[in-house]
Formats: sequence, structure tokens, C-alpha cells
Amino acid sequence: MSQIQIGTRETDLSIEVDSRLAAFFDERITAAARYGSEYQHLWSSVRDASGGGKRIRPRFVLSAFRKLSNVGSTGETDDSAALDVAVAFELLHTAFLLHDDVIDGDTVRRGVANVVGEFAADAQAKGATEGRSRLWGETAAILGGDLLIQASHSLVARVPVAPAARAALLDVFDHSVFVTAAGELADVSFSVGVDEARLPDILAMTERKTATYSFAGPLTAGAVLAGAGGDVLEVLGEYGRLLGVAFQLGDDLLGVFGAQDVTGKSIVSDLREGKETSLIAYARATDCWPEIEPLLGRPDLSEADGRALAAVLVDCGAKAFVEELVAEHSTRAIAVLEASSLPEPLVDELSSVARSCVGRLS
Repeated sequence: MSQIQIGTRETDLSIEVDSRLAAFFDERITAAARYGSEYQHLWSSVRDASGGGKRIRPRFVLSAFRKLSNVGSTGETDDSAALDVAVAFELLHTAFLLHDDVIDGDTVRRGVANVVGEFAADAQAKGATEGRSRLWGETAAILGGDLLIQASHSLVARVPVAPAARAALLDVFDHSVFVTAAGELADVSFSVGVDEARLPDILAMTERKTATYSFAGPLTAGAVLAGAGGDVLEVLGEYGRLLGVAFQLGDDLLGVFGAQDVTGKSIVSDLREGKETSLIAYARATDCWPEIEPLLGRPDLSEADGRALAAVLVDCGAKAFVEELVAEHSTRAIAVLEASSLPEPLVDELSSVARSCVGRLS
């Protein structure tokens, strides 16, 4: 995911997000010690899982807050409250990653063992069977995600703002969780064959799973903190929806055609899993599908077969089709901004982010 270009003030606040995250985890790790070494280990592992990200959700919160606060809005929120909300969205993101790893059966993230992999390896080293070791690892990741979801909600509920603003923030946050869970359930339903994976449904799932909590939610939360009105929230929500779809479609492309040293995951991972992406949904309706179907979802899919499968996805037009969808959603997102009354610095910044969605493979 591309970095957001932000001003000096927002950069300072972004650094403060990392500081607050570090303080949060230090406090939890210390408190966990009284409940046993394994619980303390869990919190340490969860802290590690939160590292290495681009902090894009906190950046959206802070950028919307600062740029809308500077145009004479009625907001009276200070930076500290905005930082709390920014941290809450980052904790929520980490929670979803932990749960995703369990759902996807992954033991590695960003090239290193994730919570599942780390705890499973520890259990095996102590003599547990492979199955019980996996159970131990998945248990740790599920509990870690649950704890972070609770902590993120607690942060938002305690933000020192007026009751009406706090209620609005909780609505944004609750909606983000609610919709993301719907998207995750739909994603799995397609992968296991419970529901037919048609392209419109795949795109709807993509929007729900990613766009709300990663883009629309943080932006509208920042606007709420700045005291912005309904028109601004509507614009940022629609922009975030379109941007989120564009980024996720780009991730679909990177999952098959990206460089492993850049993405941190094998280019055959999604293909081995049989992941129902926009690429696969398009290919399913083409004459090339008989070539794809026997290989898709094979756990033993080799790198060579994966490259061959990727080539078929190019030949059938799936890659070009998804690239066009990315460009279309990016263009529409920019058009929403340009037709709005948002302050020019925010329009410029968010337009730049939307343009960065295009050509991410190059």
C-alpha cells in the first residue's frame, strides 16, 4: 500500500502514534506478567505483529482532522483525542490481521512467523503434536485479536470530546467492525463454495472487507473530530469506499503478479488457497477457465505452475480487466473530491493517494 504524503505537523503526529502504541503494549505486557509467562508472551507477540506497517489508517485520521480543523470548523478537539482515535484504528487493523491469519491458515506474515506460527513452533519444540501445536497457535492469534478489538473500542469510548462527538465516533467505529465482518464472512463463503463467486459479489465483498475500516472509517472519524458536517462526512465516506476498492483490487493483482521481495508473500499463495478474487471471478467466465480450474486451490501448486497459471490470467484478459477497474475506481474517487467543497490541501493529498493506486505493479 502506497505511503500517504502528509505535512510536517501530521508527520509529527504520526510519530506520536508509534509512541502511544509502544506505551500501550509496554503497559499490557507488564500487566500480563501477573497472569503467567505465556500470557505475557502473547502480548509481546501481538506487539510485534503491530510493527512494520505503514500506519495508513492513523494517517487518514490525522490528516482529515488537521486539514479540516484548519478551515474554520466548529471542532474543539485537541491533538490528543485525534491520536487516541488514530491508535484505535491501528489496533483494530492489527486485530483483523491476527484473525485473518487464522482464517487463511497462514503462519507467516511479512516474511516472518506470525502469532500462529510463533506459538505453534513453540508448542512443537516442547513436544506437542503438529495438530495440537496448530491449535495453540490459532488460539493465541484469536485471543490476541479479540483483546485488541476490545482495547480499540475502549480507546474510542474514552476519547475526551463532547458526548455527541463521542457517540458519532463510536457509530463510525462500530460500523467499520460490523461491515468488515460481513466482508470477511463473504470472502470465506466464496472460497469454500458456500456461495457462487460472481464478479459483482466479489466487488461488494472487496468493498466491505477493506474499504470501510481502512479508508472511509478513519477519514470520517478524523472529520468528526474536526467538527465537520454531514456533507463532508458523505464525501469522505464515498471517496474512502472507492479508494478502498481500488487498493484491494491492486492487492489482488500484487498477490499473483507482484514481486515476493516487495509483497512479503509468495505469488502462488492466493492461487494455492483458491482465493476468489476479482481476477478469478473474471476468468471463470472466459474460455480459459478449463485451464485454470484444475490448478486453482491445489495446496501442492508449484512455483512453475503458479507462473503458468498467472500467464493464463493474462491471456484470458483478467489482469487487464482488473487493472481497468483499479483505474476506474481511482478516477471516480478523485472526481468525488473535485466536486466537493473540501479544503484544497486535503483534496490534493487524497487525490495523490488515489492516483497512486494505478500502476502499483510497475
